[in-house]
Amino acid sequence: MYPRLISFFIILACPCFCLLAVDETKLSLKSGSSVSGRLLKDSPDHLVLDLGFTVLTVPRSEIASIDKQPGKGVGGSNVFGASLFKEATNSRERPLRELVARLGESVVMVRTPVGLGSGFLIHPEGYLITNDHVIAGERKISVTIFRHTETELIKDNYDNVRIVATGGNVDLALLKIEGATGKTFPSVPLGRSEELRQGDRVFAIGNPLGLERSVSEGIVSLRNRIIQSRLHVQTTAEINPGNSGGPLFNYRGEVVGVNNLKIVSTGAEGLGFAIPVRSLKTFLQNRDAFAFDPRNPNAGFRYNSPPR
Repeated sequence: MYPRLISFFIILACPCFCLLAVDETKLSLKSGSSVSGRLLKDSPDHLVLDLGFTVLTVPRSEIASIDKQPGKGVGGSNVFGASLFKEATNSRERPLRELVARLGESVVMVRTPVGLGSGFLIHPEGYLITNDHVIAGERKISVTIFRHTETELIKDNYDNVRIVATGGNVDLALLKIEGATGKTFPSVPLGRSEELRQGDRVFAIGNPLGLERSVSEGIVSLRNRIIQSRLHVQTTAEINPGNSGGPLFNYRGEVVGVNNLKIVSTGAEGLGFAIPVRSLKTFLQNRDAFAFDPRNPNAGFRYNSPPR
């Protein structure tokens, strides 16, 4: 019997490429969207951009303007910018108990009418990440944030959640909590999955099988395991249905992956996988290319069979 690959609803992941400090080209399109990447080819009728996870050919007839920007890479800053995320600098490893207490409020439960998963806040204005397969085909999404006070645990529920960008081919989705005027949300920094090494300690926080705020720890089994022709971080940290979309942290408190699948086979344990965080950064930096279109008839609607 062959082992089964299990993610919460479907199994998808994305290839990852290291983002180096190279010149970046931003294309503003006549449709109003924009896309950024490394320019591979500049021809009279089209341009070819390397987006990190794919190579995109853009006809010149669709381009409104071209802006070539100096390369900055993706590291070294803990300030939020246009990419919507921050990166920690000069951080050091800390005890697991301290990290869970500090990061736990940034990890959320994501619910739809047909299931639930996990997610994590990346920006104080309420932007958060989950897997595409957690919210695929749904428009009614709610988020629960777990907040501790000195005396009790409070569950803050937000039912007005907007899909900002989503990509089934990369199994990532960017959501935003709306209607929370004046609210500042806790958020987590993104690390560098390319710096992971075999044996590095990692841990996951999420909601496996609906068991909210669960923590599991393990090590990096392999930084670049290929599953279904795509790269993943393989870990012994327990990843189960409901963990999908949640963060995989290093012991510096940085997100190094987005949990999305596991292998299930008789006698097999500790085979969890996460999308490398560098792929998440590429997704966020090019989120205009994944902008959610509610006018798409296949976005968020379920069709019943016609009557016989």
